[in-house]
Amino acid sequence: MQARQGPGRRRLVAALATLACGSALLTACGGGDSGKPTLNWYINPDGQDTLTMLAEQCSTDEYDIAIQLLPASATDQRTQLARRLAAGDTSTDLMSLDPVFVAEFANAGWLEPFTGDRAEAVLDDDVLAGAADTVVWEDEVVAAPQWANTQVLWYRKSLAEAAGLDIGPDSPVTWSQVIDAAASQDGATVGVQANRYEAYVVWINSLIAGAGGAIIEDTEAGRDAEVTIDSEAGQAAAAVIQQLADSGATQPDFTTSNEGTSLGRMFPDDGGPGEFMNNWTFVYKNYESTVGAVGGPADEQELEDLGWARYPQTVEGEESRPPIGGIDIGVGAYSENLDYAQDAAVCVTSPEAQSALAVTDGLMPSRNSVYDSPELQEAYPADLLDLYRQSIETGAPRPKSAFYSQISSAVQSVWHSPTSVSPDSTPQESADFLRQVLSGEALL
Repeated sequence: MQARQGPGRRRLVAALATLACGSALLTACGGGDSGKPTLNWYINPDGQDTLTMLAEQCSTDEYDIAIQLLPASATDQRTQLARRLAAGDTSTDLMSLDPVFVAEFANAGWLEPFTGDRAEAVLDDDVLAGAADTVVWEDEVVAAPQWANTQVLWYRKSLAEAAGLDIGPDSPVTWSQVIDAAASQDGATVGVQANRYEAYVVWINSLIAGAGGAIIEDTEAGRDAEVTIDSEAGQAAAAVIQQLADSGATQPDFTTSNEGTSLGRMFPDDGGPGEFMNNWTFVYKNYESTVGAVGGPADEQELEDLGWARYPQTVEGEESRPPIGGIDIGVGAYSENLDYAQDAAVCVTSPEAQSALAVTDGLMPSRNSVYDSPELQEAYPADLLDLYRQSIETGAPRPKSAFYSQISSAVQSVWHSPTSVSPDSTPQESADFLRQVLSGEALL
């Protein structure tokens, strides 16, 4: 496992990189007309307007914060940032990071750890457990939780009633029950994310965790981590995917489905029964904002037919482990303005900032107390807020490994297409290939 560079080494590389900062990077490297340093904050496309507002509000008399937009794909975001940081780029001050990349970046020495009062400010007992787990690496706070994401089961109440499925925030159901319920109603479907990309691994990981297992364990051992996907839990996860694939309740784009493809099938134009859909927290605001619009609920009555429940159980009677996602704010270790950048990170992850992202963009807080704020209580149904909070607190992060990108790609390569998944073979084949990838015996 690659050792972290010490502060002296990081700053030396930063100083050398500054000498190489040519005219093409003049705006990013310079301090602007005011003479104040400009902190570059690389963000993903979610909540751009709110993040731009936060950048303005968190700028001070000592520094300005400038937004730099990353690609939409999490994989492309990682690639762009990794290239910058591997080159010792001094203009990468703040980064919006998918939680699965935090361990990799920290292990490489690319993130400046938070210490002292700043560490206590960004990670205290108010941060929900699922989100808190994503920002700690080797006992250091290496990023600041900004917003947390999780998945719940969205559905038409009328569909569940017609199928005879007892469901709701306090009535957990299994994946098998959901699939059978959809299959029993002509035209009803189950919406998932099963394209060959990261969200498919999110589904697989939560299915396995919900059966008491894990894709990989002892992750801090790096390439020597224990591969545990070939287990009863892995077989249970594969059985769920196989059942859906064979059920007749899949959507036409099942093998290429993503977070957006099934949104329109909740309230179809043909008046069909709708769907059960596992998806992220943005869904409520999506439907609320499209009442009467093309592709959205026709009226308030249809919106009232929208229900939500805990992420389905993999194994009946065993608590489900909903996915954990969101964004953590990292500070580039080569920044020329480390203190300013960390102060800015504290500001853009404050309770007020998290409230604004939730109310405006449906990007939910990583802090427990924010769910009780008057703004959120007014913006969301109380039971939905409680469901989000519970799901984030008890959810299952993906493997926290410096080699997560290889782990994810190896899992995708064997488990896709979902129509070929079998509990009798897929977990074992996946384990064998993952071991080979980690040991360097196989290439992705």
